[in-house]
Amino acid sequence: QVQLVESGGGLVETGGSLRLSCAISGRIFSTYIMGWFRQAPGKERTFVAAVTWSGSDTMYADSVKGRFTISRDNTNNTVYLQMNSLKSEDTAVYYCGVTTGRLSIATKIPKAYRPWGQGTQVTVSS
Repeated sequence: QVQLVESGGGLVETGGSLRLSCAISGRIFSTYIMGWFRQAPGKERTFVAAVTWSGSDTMYADSVKGRFTISRDNTNNTVYLQMNSLKSEDTAVYYCGVTTGRLSIATKIPKAYRPWGQGTQVTVSS
């Protein structure tokens, strides 16, 4: 089973940018889909973006389309989430997780992912 470690979170002003990283250790299969989710205090974990490990197909939540970009680096076994034009509503703990299969509506469901990383806090000040 793979292990995931997120980094790159922090405090940023509205309109600013951050790049999150998710380092993956262990055996990676070509069928893996890497996803980013976020969870604000008192709220459920929600889908942000996903990328296939083999083909770099991507999927985004409507709320981040045009602002966030997910990518993966096969050489370094790392998945990135570039976040631009940040808003206060982007404030949350961001998690990366692993699932398998093809991008579909199921890709947006947190229960489909195992394991998860420990999360990294993103705070956007207004």
